[in-house]
Order: sequence, then C-alpha cells, then structure tokens
Amino acid sequence: MKPSDVVNASDRAEHGKSSQIQSQNMSQFQPISKEKKADQIVEVNPVAKDDTSVPRLPNSVTHKFWETQLVGKFKDIGDKSLPEGPVEPATPLSEVKQEPYNLPSPYEWTTCDLNSDDMCSEVYNFLKVHHPDDGYLFEETYSREFLRWALCPPGYHQSWHIGVRAKTSKKLVAFISGVPERIRVHDEVVKMAKINFLCVHKKLRSKRLAPVMIKEVTRLVHLQNIWQAAYSLPDIRATPVTTCQYWVRMLNPKKLIDVGFSCLRDRMTMNRTVKLYKLPDATITPGFREMEQRDVPAVTRLLRNYLSQFGVATDFDENDVEHWLLPRENVVYSYVVETHDVITDLCSFYTVPLTVVCNPKYTTVECAYSYYNVATKTSLTQLMNDVLIVSKQKGFDVLYALDVMHNESFLKELKFDLADAQMHYYLYNYRLRTALKPSELGIVF
Repeated sequence: MKPSDVVNASDRAEHGKSSQIQSQNMSQFQPISKEKKADQIVEVNPVAKDDTSVPRLPNSVTHKFWETQLVGKFKDIGDKSLPEGPVEPATPLSEVKQEPYNLPSPYEWTTCDLNSDDMCSEVYNFLKVHHPDDGYLFEETYSREFLRWALCPPGYHQSWHIGVRAKTSKKLVAFISGVPERIRVHDEVVKMAKINFLCVHKKLRSKRLAPVMIKEVTRLVHLQNIWQAAYSLPDIRATPVTTCQYWVRMLNPKKLIDVGFSCLRDRMTMNRTVKLYKLPDATITPGFREMEQRDVPAVTRLLRNYLSQFGVATDFDENDVEHWLLPRENVVYSYVVETHDVITDLCSFYTVPLTVVCNPKYTTVECAYSYYNVATKTSLTQLMNDVLIVSKQKGFDVLYALDVMHNESFLKELKFDLADAQMHYYLYNYRLRTALKPSELGIVF
C-alpha cells in the first residue's frame, strides 16, 4: 500500500479553517436556537439506510477527495457484503518511503520537542494565533500544559510532532501531530494513530502545505508499523462510524449571556435564568473525592470493564489511566466514589478555555468537557450532578457533553441544552460492517 493520508483536513486548512481533530472549535458549540432545534438532527450522517436510529445523508452526497481515501465511502452505504476489518493490508516497512516528502522551496521540516519549554511555547503561540477561525466571538486557547497532556501520552513518538518553518525567518508556519492509541473494534484491539492539531499559517493556506503535511505524518505513522487511524471532525468528509451530538450545560448563565455566548429565552428574566441553572453548594454522593495515584489500578479495572460493552472503545491500561485521568490542574479533573475501600464510580472532565474577543469585562469563558464516566453503585445522573457542582466550584462557566456511551440518560434531567454542533467519528483503513449508534461508542476525543 502506498503512503496516503491518515486523515485529510487540508480542504479546511487551505480555505481558511484550520483543522483540529481532537478538540474542534467550541466557539461554535453554543446552545441551539429554537428555530434550529427542529432541523438539527435531520439528514446529517451518511450511515446505513436501514438504521433509522441515526441521522443520515442521501447517497448522492459525495466528497471527491474522500472517495479516493481508505475511509468509509458514500457509495458503500448499506452494502453489508463488504468485509469488516482493514480495507488494505499492511505494507512491508521496506516499501514505505524512507525520506521526507518535499516541501515548497521556501519551507523546511522541523520536529517539535514539546518537552522543551521554548518549543512548547512556540507551538502554543502559533496555535493561539493561527488555529482559531476568524470571525467568531470566541476562540479556543490550548494551554502549554494541555498540549503536553494531549500530545505526550505513554509511548508517544516525538517524530510525529511535525512542524514546518520558513527557511529565512525560521518561524513556525505549520504544525501537525499524531499520537498512538489502542482502540478495540468489537473483539479486536487495533493499534491506531490519532492525528491532531493540523494548523497552517493564515497567510499560507493557498500554498498547499496541508496535503504534504498529512502525507508526511502518514509516512511516519507507517514507519512505526501502524496502518489504521481514528479521528473526528465536525464536518462530513466521508462515511463516519457514528455521529454524536454536543450538549451544553450552563454553570454561570449570567456571564454567558453577558458575553454573547447564550441569550435569554422567551419570557425569561436574568434572575429566573440564574435560578433555573442554580446548583447545590456541595456534592451529595457519599465517598465522592478527587482521584489519586493509588486509585489507578482500581480505576483501570473499572473503566476497562465498563468500556467492554461498547462496539468501539479505547483500550486503556494502567499507564494510560495514569496519564489521561490523574488530575492535572487546568487540564483534566477526575473523581471517584469510594465505599468501604472499594472504588465504585468514576467521573472526569477536561478543560479548554475560550478567549472572548472584544469584550470589555471578560477575557475568557472557562469550558469543561465531560470525559469518561462510570457509574456502578451511584446513579449516573447523581454522579454527573456532582460533576456539575465541582466544576462550578472550580470556576468553570459551562460544561459540554457528547451523547456517547450512557450520557444521554442524564442530559435532559440535568438541564443540558442541545448545542449547535455535532462530531463525526471516523476510522481510517478499517471498515465497520454497520454504523454505530452514539451510545455504542466508548471513545471521547
């Protein structure tokens, strides 16, 4: 198999919308208006016609580039005769291109060492300026600590953190990264790559850097003998394995309305809105506490057992749990419920703030995102209500949740509102015979 794109986001990067595959631009993910709500869940996901539980696009919808890639094809919708598994077999490593792809002459490759404070700051500043899409009231800002968390998990390859510099100025003008991930697809655990943070300098998006960058990261992934990938996008670019809906729960409604993130509903005053979303001052679940290092083995067992029921899920080991779930200030927060020295429940969220553009009073909206939650003794609704309480206590203004796993069970009761955004999950070079419902997906990214 010749090297090809693990994921192509170049059409977005080249046309003024920098693509970030793990955490898409939440400045668009605000509560949906009444006018849009009726149309939001209709005709958005190109999955099998006979699965009426998931929205879909008609077969006539195609995307020329994606139809050439090793991803689900619109033309294959409903064809259950196609085998499940890799679309193409692995290639001998000796046949993988050994030299980097050629860049346009003014540019050169660089490897970004995120353990270096200077390099991490350079990537941070580049993404801060060039990752946000122009024209929005809010812009995502990934902290240096978040970048290290997201891009340096156990077993990561520094060579997959790829930059492009201008030869003359030596300034960073583009960035793309990948991290290794083990994902269980039904009964098979597959080594995959997640491709993140594809970003091209706003003035260079006509230079066709993105396609070359994608080919280069694909080449480097193949050199590690990895031939599959998982990724997510807010846009339809091929046939996703599932489409998930974002929901949003306001924690600080007055601030969110003041900055234009949300607005007062019909016949609602500010005082009534604040009262509607008010939360208790303290958590109510006995034994609810912050996760600690000593909890890693028990949390790993709890999480693995929970995720085993989903068709596609992350395959965590103790090293993964220690990295992804042990609390890190301003990055990820995790809590457990301990009863008689036994860990029975887990809840977690990560954070990406929004920078508020042109507001004299506020500079940021503090956003939390529901991560992995497991309830075995406590009801999931009660557990997530405690998550809302602690996130509010820590100064967060809003909490997002996807309708993956069992999340749908608590969304309405806990006063989450439908957000004006979805996330489409894709597998590269791996075919599922049938599409998944969001509740059958055990992955969050």
